Amino acid sequence: MNKVYIALQDNDVSRYIVEAIEADNPDVKVQYQPAMIRIENDLQLTIKRETVEEKIGRDWDVQELHLSLITLGGNVDEDEDAFTLSWNQ
Repeated sequence: MNKVYIALQDNDVSRYIVEAIEADNPDVKVQYQPAMIRIENDLQLTIKRETVEEKIGRDWDVQELHLSLITLGGNVDEDEDAFTLSWNQ
């Protein structure tokens, strides 16, 4: 089975993003490594602006994700409300 993944720098903002990812994608696997957080899931993973805003306590633009992004695997679908990684089936 194909897994999608995203790796973020381990910083204060990323920790809120990870909390939001876990809330919206209950089956994700999170690995904390030195200076990096890797999140993976089967076939699809979605980061929702609204959930991140709830966790971080302020307005959050999906484009801000790129400030902490290290790498990713999967096809990207990004708009003002969500960032989704998936594999075509």
